Amino acid sequence: MAALGLTACAPPGSGTPAPTSSAPAAGAEATCGTDDVVLSAYIETGFPLPKALFDEFTAQYPNVTFDVREDQFAVLTQNAPRVLQDNPPDLMRLPQMSELASGGLLLDLDPYAEQFGWTEWPESQLAQLRVDDEGRRGNGPLYAMGLNFSMTGVFYNKDLAAEIGMTEAPKTIDELDAALEAAKQAGITPIAQFNGGATGGLMFPLQALMASYGPTQPLNDWIFHTEGATIDTPENLAAAEHLQKWVEAGYFADDVNSMDYSQMMSRFIGGDSLFIFNGDWESGNLDTQMAGKAGFFLMPPLEEGGTQFGAMSAPLTYGIAAGAKNPDCAAFFLDWVATDEKARTITVEVGGSHPMGPADAFMPEVDADSVTAATLAAGTQVNEVNGAMDFLANATGSIYAQSWTPNIQQLVAGKQDAAGLLSAVEADYQAEVGG
Repeated sequence: MAALGLTACAPPGSGTPAPTSSAPAAGAEATCGTDDVVLSAYIETGFPLPKALFDEFTAQYPNVTFDVREDQFAVLTQNAPRVLQDNPPDLMRLPQMSELASGGLLLDLDPYAEQFGWTEWPESQLAQLRVDDEGRRGNGPLYAMGLNFSMTGVFYNKDLAAEIGMTEAPKTIDELDAALEAAKQAGITPIAQFNGGATGGLMFPLQALMASYGPTQPLNDWIFHTEGATIDTPENLAAAEHLQKWVEAGYFADDVNSMDYSQMMSRFIGGDSLFIFNGDWESGNLDTQMAGKAGFFLMPPLEEGGTQFGAMSAPLTYGIAAGAKNPDCAAFFLDWVATDEKARTITVEVGGSHPMGPADAFMPEVDADSVTAATLAAGTQVNEVNGAMDFLANATGSIYAQSWTPNIQQLVAGKQDAAGLLSAVEADYQAEVGG
């Protein structure tokens, strides 16, 4: 709990007493009922999927409306313990779970999992959302649910790619390097990537490189606090050194350390960069804003035809505060997101990614030439090589804002190198998890 206090920097809220877990009574059905209900939701800013789902849910259940508060990912990371303690929301985007679950701030969703049949879904969907009594993820009670399965990779501008002779996605890291150099020589910004403020967006290409240089399981082990796991490995060092070479070669926009997420998207959509490293949650947006002009591929392996590659692929995690006022209705909403046909269609068309739910659940048809089709196909590729990873930023409550981000920004500024980056992050991680 001391760690929770250190990461909580939001102003005190309403002074709500320490939360106590609640769950549906034995034999009772969790629903939203017929009386008016206002579900409080604390979500990540800049992403349309949650609000699109909220609107459709209200259209189907007019007695339920949503009181929505939004913050950036880094702010959510730091505010989560205080918000869950002082103003416990019914639904909250969770950037990290371990300390929140072990600290008693999240509701145990296992009773709902039994009631709604979530236990019959593919177990891999829920494993990352389980936390044991020592704060280790992967086992134990279910403390969250996902709005979808998000996945990261590389979006590219097809028109700019054609200008440098890139007619298909790179098949190796060397081919990607060649495309970056060709773009630079042609006067095209190779990569516009957010990395400003409290958002270390260069972690996207870094973790993707790590998955090409080494297996993904050790990365998940580190995120899940598996005994003996470390981020400071020879494979990860090679990946970090590769990222440093990109920085030193000038492949990122000159103002990368001040660029925020919205600026990155604006520049890419406006045709001002060849690549961005981002997630499939933008697929629907790009299909609208850049119809037919945007492509997507996974970070390629080191060798053509190789199977050593991966992607950050994790549920868009939402939890219910232990002290939430409307836990049954919130759980009913989470089940609806995964099982209702209109909700699943919104998840694909707006979120651009695969919905949660049963393996044989309804899936809407998708234009074969769309970015959404490319991201869904890439998800199949990742599953075939067991290359799914959680986000390194989710290892602890403060590791993203207080260690990864400043160190990776210093790498861009020439004040840190690859070895120092990994060493510093590992030291901060060990100090926090008590390794």
